[in-house]
Amino acid sequence: MLNLPFLLIELLDELVFGVNQAAWPLMRTDLRLSYLQIGLLLSVPGVVSAILEPLLGILGDVWKRRLLILGGGICFALACLLTGLSTGFIFLLTALCIFYPASGAFVSLSQASLMDSDPDRHEHNMARWTLAGSLGVVLGPLLLSGLAFAGFGWRGVFIVLAVLSLLVLIFAWQRLPKTPASLGALPSIAEVWSGLRGALAALRGGEALRWLVLLQFSDLMLDVLLGFLALYFVDVARLTEAQAALGIAVWSGLGLLGDFLLIPLLEKVGGLDALRVSVLVELLLFPAFLLVTNPLVKFILLGLLGLFNSGWYAILKGRLYSSMPGRSGAVMTLDSLFSLLGKILPFGIGLAAQFFGLGPAMWLLLLGPIALLVGLPKKAFPCSAHIARS
Repeated sequence: MLNLPFLLIELLDELVFGVNQAAWPLMRTDLRLSYLQIGLLLSVPGVVSAILEPLLGILGDVWKRRLLILGGGICFALACLLTGLSTGFIFLLTALCIFYPASGAFVSLSQASLMDSDPDRHEHNMARWTLAGSLGVVLGPLLLSGLAFAGFGWRGVFIVLAVLSLLVLIFAWQRLPKTPASLGALPSIAEVWSGLRGALAALRGGEALRWLVLLQFSDLMLDVLLGFLALYFVDVARLTEAQAALGIAVWSGLGLLGDFLLIPLLEKVGGLDALRVSVLVELLLFPAFLLVTNPLVKFILLGLLGLFNSGWYAILKGRLYSSMPGRSGAVMTLDSLFSLLGKILPFGIGLAAQFFGLGPAMWLLLLGPIALLVGLPKKAFPCSAHIARS
């Protein structure tokens, strides 16, 4: 129960994210967005967030983390409201530039607090965190479809999400641990700079650097894929918007199942062993998904993609926290700095789609599992090791 506010915040964040990804075809039509503009909408807010979040991470370690989380929640709700009121590209870009750093304060610091609650079980708690998020991603398209059936457009859905955000914020305000009385005025610039230098010093050993880089590349088969998935189904596979929403539901639904199965799996199998197997499977499934033309077969392959990549974020992020014990705010700071690389990737895919078409641009997502295949610590697969011993 102590961790429930953190898990609810993650569920809400991914609920908003799931709605947003499923609504791209509707927003693209309503606001007359180009692929290049969509690429900018998926990249620029992340760059803004990556500039601001390192400071939030340091403040989360040395100042009032509870206040930062609640303040981020207020801005989170405001951003949802502004998204629903958007009338064009600039308005929507402004709303998302508020939403991303607000999510950093509201959600990322909540994740850091969850990691601090049990330093010996980072991967396991990250699996629970990811399960809560996957539930939100699954419910997002269903919420969009359900409210659309009831007469709400995508704008009305975001206004409903703003109200839900306020309810979760009130619950968090009642349950989050109080800030220690010793933490008073804002820390000095020298203290913040010292905290930033300490975070950067953690990169010298190389282990934290490994997980930071792999996290960004793994996102190509996670959030970046989801960001373009509905558009891919409509523009390349020539399915309807309703069928595209169904495809997202299949991907996220099987991902939810994978996240649920990951929790007991990590009690029996090492996280890295599971990750290595899933990377090889994804390298086979994704090209097949892009090449087949039958919608049913595409949905089956997409569901398997969601099932097998479901543990990537939890395992990689858990390893990152374990490489920097007791410094969850510093983890957030470094993750935000490295996310500048990750936020450029959607823009690159949008740019490639603008000039070469979305179909060819989707092949760039294979860089994700390729990077993991190359960058993960080398070790024999469990089955190979068993054969060798016998």
